[in-house]
Amino acid sequence: MPTEILMPALSPTMEEGTLAKWLVKEGDSVAAGDLLAEIETDKATMEFEAVDEGVIGKLLVAEGTEGVKVNAPIAVLLEDGESADDIGSDSASAASPEQDAPKPEKSEKAPQKAAEVPAAPKTEAGERIFASPLARRIAADKGVDLSQVTGSGPHGRIVKADVEAASPGSSAQPAESAAPKPAQGQVVSAGPSASTVAAMYEGREYTEIKLDGMRKTIAARLTEAKQTVPHFYLRRDIRLDALLKFRSELNQQLEPRGVKLSVNDFIIKACALALQSVPAANAVWAGDRVLQMKASDVAVAVAIEGGLFTPVLKDAEMKSLSALSAEMKDLAGRARDRKLAPNEYQGGSFAISNLGMFGIDNFDAVINPPHGAILAVGAGVKKPVVGKDGELAVATVMSVTLSVDHRVIDGALGANLLNHIVDNLENPMVMLA
Repeated sequence: MPTEILMPALSPTMEEGTLAKWLVKEGDSVAAGDLLAEIETDKATMEFEAVDEGVIGKLLVAEGTEGVKVNAPIAVLLEDGESADDIGSDSASAASPEQDAPKPEKSEKAPQKAAEVPAAPKTEAGERIFASPLARRIAADKGVDLSQVTGSGPHGRIVKADVEAASPGSSAQPAESAAPKPAQGQVVSAGPSASTVAAMYEGREYTEIKLDGMRKTIAARLTEAKQTVPHFYLRRDIRLDALLKFRSELNQQLEPRGVKLSVNDFIIKACALALQSVPAANAVWAGDRVLQMKASDVAVAVAIEGGLFTPVLKDAEMKSLSALSAEMKDLAGRARDRKLAPNEYQGGSFAISNLGMFGIDNFDAVINPPHGAILAVGAGVKKPVVGKDGELAVATVMSVTLSVDHRVIDGALGANLLNHIVDNLENPMVMLA
């Protein structure tokens, strides 16, 4: 029977997207892994691949359509022996992005013509198991019980990748990660409505800027974070003179290799090592539990036009300063071009937001759930300081603020983490030990 191709969720925060471009046309034959379309998510423009084989029977959503809900039908895939006449009119109406949700799946009827593949198996309760013809053939060859296979295709349909991942007689996991995505919190609307605000400025000139997917997501997620995450803040001043001198010496030695370390590279390394020194603080909030991470996966906020990304440097504690510098430059460049894959900006337990390069002395950053903390970094400025011997001197001082999720990290634990970060930055040579 015809299979609906649904609008995919290509990022963890995506609720709707724009179908930017079709890469196939009606009548084209496709196989699993073939590119079907380019879809604009809340973060980037990404290519969407087929998960099954067949013929494109109908394109339900036109190129350039905005606001297509996740899981709404966008096309229909035909199996062997089927034609476009088998497509019902309900599919087209279900694809409308203006609907609040896609229509419920209709009960499926058996094909009128006998297919030259093994018949669809049934469960003990007599319910049909929906699987593609190719998946059934592979299951028959491998001796896989399809009733024990979890499908990753539309509406739980079993596809080729599911069967290939299964062992004969055993249950298989979907080809895609089956970990449930945390339900997004309901963001309460704050302040007056758009029409009320517009009425307040009647007669005044202004330009109305339409919110794109990224700005909508930033607004929703950060509103949710401030409403639901119990923030508390820890502040410290860090003397940078030793680090700046050490950085200058290293950059002179690394110049033949074309490497130039930034202060931010040292901050990333300092935070990664501090998370290893205080493992209880290397944690994330998971709804009804805390997940304590082993590796230091550090996210770094990167400003782009119209929003920001937080690419994640994984296993940062294991990497050299030069490796972190090169990886950060690559991630930041592709973030500004909106070319990051979701796995490059998902995850992490800790984040860094550095506005010091913009001349900001200090600020408080909003935690990016499910992270346990985020470090806000200000500019390094010359300030009078009192030395250990009581003498007044001038030093380069950088102010930092650690925003902490109190559900994950208590005050003393957060203070211990921040103290380790400060120690690493004020004694930079220890980070190479």
